[in-house]
Amino acid sequence: MLEKKQARPQANAIEQIEAYIRKNALQPNDRLPGEREMCEMWNVSRTTLRSAIHRMTEEGKLYSQKGSGTYVAQPRMERNLRDMKSTSEQIRGTGHIPGTRVLYADVIECTRYLSHKLHLPLGHKLFFLKRLRLMDGAPYMLELSYVDYDCCPGIENISFHEESLYAELKRFGVQMAEGHETIGITYATEEESQYLQVDEETYLFYLTSTSVDTDGKIFEFSKSVARPDKVRFTNTLHRRADPEQKGSNEL
Repeated sequence: MLEKKQARPQANAIEQIEAYIRKNALQPNDRLPGEREMCEMWNVSRTTLRSAIHRMTEEGKLYSQKGSGTYVAQPRMERNLRDMKSTSEQIRGTGHIPGTRVLYADVIECTRYLSHKLHLPLGHKLFFLKRLRLMDGAPYMLELSYVDYDCCPGIENISFHEESLYAELKRFGVQMAEGHETIGITYATEEESQYLQVDEETYLFYLTSTSVDTDGKIFEFSKSVARPDKVRFTNTLHRRADPEQKGSNEL
């Protein structure tokens, strides 16, 4: 009961902020009034207002700049887990500008962990590609890809600052038929926090995926961590077709 009583003032403050943004047609990167002014406008305490701003910042709706104020954030990219498009295609499809920094690209040997994921023997050659993915110039995802080198000999000589991994694999004759992806929550390591420009121990989305070609063979395993203030994941559910029932299968 106490938690509900404490949460209600925060929820009211969030509603006031959202209403102010709509009423004044504020756009991404527009500044909100100062904290004192907002407290006076809505008759809320500084503690409650800061709690509401903190919650909206975690949800990717606002961001703060020290000594400057609180601003409306860019809308998060929405990514459908059933979509087999590349990361760059997904970013472009939501109206954002993709970018890539290649951190490592070379041939390595398959470890016991990767052997299990890719169903390949220990020591088998893999192409390892480590990239920092950018959205509108800001870090969004740290992505590690491991590809069966037998599928793409010489791929380590390609620059992936501009080129898409999947587009290049198609040139090697590799056609993706399906993918299997899992998503969870992790906390930023020191290295991840530096690349993604977040505090250490900040929670991040953690994704792992395997890609299967038209012959039913796994050709890629990837691991990624993504900033939750930059992206949200969705899934479209479909009801199985019922011969006795007509109409849409989408839920």
